[in-house]
Order: sequence, then structure tokens, then C-alpha cells
Amino acid sequence: MSVSRRGLLAGTAVAGAALAMPGTAAAAGTVGAVGSGERIQPDDARYQDLVRRGQNQRFVGTPDYARVIRSTEDAVDAVQEAVRSGKRIAVRGGGHCFEDFVDSSDVEVLLDLSTYNEVTFDHRYRAFSIGAGATLEVVYRELFYGWGVTVPGGGCLGVGVGGHFSGGGYGPLSRKYGSVVDHLYGVEVVVVDARGRAKAVVATRDNAYKDLWWAHTGGGGGNFGVVTRYLMRSAGASGRDPSKSLPKAPAALLSSLIVYDWKTLDQAQFVRAVRNFFDFYERHNTADSPYASLYSPLIITPASAGNFLMSTQLDAGAPNAARLLKDFNAAMTAGLDPKPQLIEVGEGPFLRTTIERSIAESPSASRNKYKAGYLRKGYTDTQLTTIHRYLTDGSLTAPEASILFVPYGGKVNTVPSGATATAQRDVMCKMVTTVAWTDPAQDETHLAWLRKLYADIYKDTGGVPVPNAINAGSYINYPDVDLADPAYNKSGVPWHDLYYLGNYPRLQQVKAKWDPRNVFRHKLSIEGQAPG
Repeated sequence: MSVSRRGLLAGTAVAGAALAMPGTAAAAGTVGAVGSGERIQPDDARYQDLVRRGQNQRFVGTPDYARVIRSTEDAVDAVQEAVRSGKRIAVRGGGHCFEDFVDSSDVEVLLDLSTYNEVTFDHRYRAFSIGAGATLEVVYRELFYGWGVTVPGGGCLGVGVGGHFSGGGYGPLSRKYGSVVDHLYGVEVVVVDARGRAKAVVATRDNAYKDLWWAHTGGGGGNFGVVTRYLMRSAGASGRDPSKSLPKAPAALLSSLIVYDWKTLDQAQFVRAVRNFFDFYERHNTADSPYASLYSPLIITPASAGNFLMSTQLDAGAPNAARLLKDFNAAMTAGLDPKPQLIEVGEGPFLRTTIERSIAESPSASRNKYKAGYLRKGYTDTQLTTIHRYLTDGSLTAPEASILFVPYGGKVNTVPSGATATAQRDVMCKMVTTVAWTDPAQDETHLAWLRKLYADIYKDTGGVPVPNAINAGSYINYPDVDLADPAYNKSGVPWHDLYYLGNYPRLQQVKAKWDPRNVFRHKLSIEGQAPG
């Protein structure tokens, strides 16, 4: 089913809802009305649309002007102009940054890449060229309809690739095909040298600028320059046939839903339900597992929502796919009495099913906060009872909240930690918890609830997911400025070690080399460090 981002949080995606197909995205490469180099200032009718595109309405910027970037040349010109005038730059692609890295009061120039979304095959690099303003929906459609291939990106189709790819990128096919950056051959990025000169550089995994390529394989957006396009070719792919340059998409997906009724779950039954999920993925976390294509996010909403659900998909072409899915669903409901509701959705074509199962855009943006963590193993029973208490004790007053467990690992874990900037390569799932609301007067109330929940989950490690036998830090595409605040991170482990583990010093060296003036920065940006 098509689930809105806010609907996902609120648990409104109930079983039996009609399948909805979102509208087709704008064609790639569409030329807009904005002239090259045009400044869009506050008195322009377009200004508010551009500056208010962010999905987190806690943050709304007031830049001096915005520029719409439709080519690398546009980006070079815009960056040079801003640097020359000493203005702070921020870049927007899809608009899904969780913090104020784009919509900050410090930002004076907003570069909007949303119309630079062309997807083509670049024969020079033998790789797919994807404009940094493209959304995942555009990418999936163009790659699949054009060549029958795909990338293992995320399930929210309105997300832009600009930040998603550079932060690592993952999604429903990652357990089978790895992270998005495992298929990143190169980036075209506008950088600024020590003398303040802007220029475009194409950095690939096998050219003289490999360090800059590496930094974009999980270093996160807004750190090194303005990415204008990504070059996608799987490691090991050879030849000039586009249809062999990226993973083949499944022909069809087999799907089901499990709906858990809160009225039937006491604390012990809740712990058992989540433990079933953890145990299964701990047992089936290798690249050669018959369940490598299995993806079943567990979306836990508060008891006030009435129920929560698990939404499952599996490559229908996998050997014994129907039996695998049946056995998985049996494992998920083992020990639960009464059994949760199982809905057999059946088999559907790959792209159509992907769209139907996607997290669609909400009709209106909300105020929200996200916190996250990687898991090497499942939480302890004590941690699960903590989660149960917060979701059932009535302390939550926000209209929308959830805790999401997302399967990960598999093929991801076959890549060495230092081979890409995405360091977490020994994990089995990710946790994302969030709260959303609309009334600004309720900001502190709802932020406090989420912060306390998170702190209590990780109370044995200073309130944050310090790497240990269970935890593996957090994911930079789910940025959380609290991790840099000693009021919330009491572990003594700096925020950058939680996101980058041992890769941070190398990222610092790349930062110092390619952004020596620290033009590109935000509250969790990498700090430059001279080699040695």
C-alpha cells in the first residue's frame, strides 16, 4: 500500500486500505522558467515555494536569495558568486533533511537542484549519470523502464538522491545488493580551493581524485562541495552495456502484511513479537542467505493507534519464494496468542509494487524530530520493555510517533568498513524513532518525550548508541544534533565517532584538502584536519 510519511508515523496504514498510485513525477531534465544565474529574492513569487520546501517545518530559512541549478555550469557560477561576496551557502535537493542544515538562519544563499534530475547513460564513464536533483521515483522509473536495472535505494520515493546517495543510501534491496554507495562509480562536484576559486571535479573510484569519491560514499551531504551528478556503476561491472552496469531489478515482488493488535499484547507478548524479528534477522544475515531479498520493516506505533504492522516483500523469483515467505510469517507470529492478522497481498510487478509499497509524500509538512541507531544484535529485553512502557503509558501527547526497525546487513556486510565512508558493515538492522506535530507551542513537550525515550533505550551507554556488541553508532542520513550536545550525549564518545566510527580522521583529511576555506558546513559537518 502507499503509505504517507506522516501516515507511517501515525500508523494509519491499516490492513485492507486501497492501493494508491502516486502521480507520475516530472520528466527528467525538464527546463523550467528560471534563467541561468537568476537570483530569486524575497519579493519574487517563487521565493516562498523554494525556501519552504523542507519537510521539517521546525526550520524555515530566510536566505538573501535562491538560485535554481540546472547544470554543473550553473552550480560553478552560483558558488563562485556566493564565495566572492562572502555569503553562506546551502544546497537543497529533495528537501528531506531532518535538521536545519539547509533551513538555517545562517544560510544566505540557497541553491536548489530539484530541476536538475536527468538520468542518462554516460558512455565516457560507462556509468549512469544521475542529476543530483532527481528523486528516487524518477531514478527507479528511468533505470527500470530504460534498462531493467535499479539501485538499492530507499522506500520514500520523494527523497532526493543528492543527500541520500552521499550519506550511504539503503533500502528494500540492500540486503541483496548492498548500500547505494557500493554502486557509486563517481561524483561530479563543485569545490572551492584555498584561493576561493570554484571549479567542477569528476572524482571516481579509479582516478586521481579517488579520495573525494571515497568521501562521498557515506560522508554525508553539505561537507565537501555541491554534488551535481552521480555516476553509478557497480564495482566489478565491465563492458559498455548499460543493462549490465547495475543490478537487475526483480521481475516481481511477493508481499504480505502482519497487523498486531495492541489490545492483545501485554508487555511479555510485545517483547516476544519484537524478539521474533530480531532473532530471525540475526540468523539470516549473510549475503548468500535464501532470505537475502527479504525486506520487512517493523513499524511500531503507540498503543493509542490501536495497532502496528510489519510490511514484507520478497523477490518472487527467489527459489521457493512462497514457502520462504510462509515460513517467515510463521516465525514472526511464533509464541503469540492470539496470532496477529496476516494479510497475503500476493505477487505484483516490481516497479508497480515498489510504488504501491512506498512511503509517499505527506500532503503537508510537519514539525518533527528523528533519532536513530544501528543494531549489530537485537535490543535486550530491558530495552524492549522500556519501549513498551513509552508506547503504552499515556505520556505521549503528540499526534504522530513511531519506532521503526528496518532490516539491513546481508550483502552490505561483505564490504570492509574502510572501503567506503559508510563504516557500519557488521549490522543486522537500523532503528529510527520519530515524533511529529504541527503546533509550534508544543515543540519542547514533544522533543522532551522523544529525547527521554532515546536516553532510556541507551541508558547503559550514556544515552546514545555507543558501539558495542549490540550497537554500531548511527546513520548520518538520519542526522541528530543532540549527539553533539553533552546534555544528551553523556557517553564521552564524540558525535563523529558514532556516525563514522574509525573513518572520521580520513574524512577530515579529505575535508582539509578539498574545502580548505570551510565553505560547506553545518552543525554536524566534518571538520578539516591537516594530514599527519
